[in-house]
Amino acid sequence: MATLTRSRSSVTPNRFGIERPTRSSLIYHIFVGLFSVLMIYPLLWLIASSFKPRDEVFRRATALIPENPTLANYVDGWAGFGGVTFTTFFLNSFIISGLGTIAVVASSALVAYGFARLRFVGKGFWFTCMLLTMMLPTQVQIIPQYIVFSKLDWINTFLPLLVPRLFGQAFFIFLMIQFIRGIPRELDEAAEIDGASKFGIFWRIMVPLLVPALITSAIFSFYWTWDDFFGPLLYLSKPQLYTVSLALKNFADASGSTNWGAIFAMSVLSLVPVFALFIFFQRYIVEGISTSGLKG
Repeated sequence: MATLTRSRSSVTPNRFGIERPTRSSLIYHIFVGLFSVLMIYPLLWLIASSFKPRDEVFRRATALIPENPTLANYVDGWAGFGGVTFTTFFLNSFIISGLGTIAVVASSALVAYGFARLRFVGKGFWFTCMLLTMMLPTQVQIIPQYIVFSKLDWINTFLPLLVPRLFGQAFFIFLMIQFIRGIPRELDEAAEIDGASKFGIFWRIMVPLLVPALITSAIFSFYWTWDDFFGPLLYLSKPQLYTVSLALKNFADASGSTNWGAIFAMSVLSLVPVFALFIFFQRYIVEGISTSGLKG
């Protein structure tokens, strides 16, 4: 509304009735344009560098248009290292991100329904404990978790990255609680009169109404898991198990002969799933956040 009001007040009609931008409007649009270019320049530089020959990447570092465009960086990068290609790394990332997202969203929805609708002993205490986990620094949890997973012989498997997600995530639980609290209780009471159980109400009433919040949580969970570097670095040491983020780090050669063009090419490809997810489900992000009371 503020943008609409500003755009209406920043134009003045001429004698032919055609609206012309004022000086303040021109300054505003020039500033926004320059700021947009500044924000998007690193991404454009990354994409442009991925098409530059190896000797041109840093020789013409500021140029966005390659002198001799080539796809060799994509071919060399996809070949990977240690006999493992990026097909394996992308597949590992999709497995961890996909299964982890399904697990955390499903479990968070169930826990959120319990906190929002059910009555049980110690509900306030457990809800406070759940909120406190959001304030607990990740670094505090690392050593105890690593010891537990090491005792279970789960190191160098995907289990440490997937099993904890079966118990939900505090942020998503809180987001869904806020969403469920906006759903009238009369729907629950009507379903109970029809003989529905608590789980039946959750599955048949709440889940269809929770779709915007579920999709919002799924998108954020996929983003965070796909970009996660520290978790795979901690628990995975075999190249066959590396995710894309971990593979990009290990693609760099410490001896100084790093193929930066190939790294840039694989970095560009690693952004494709994230951009595709955002483009296809953008409206659900806005709807899910605005209806859960988390908007600013």
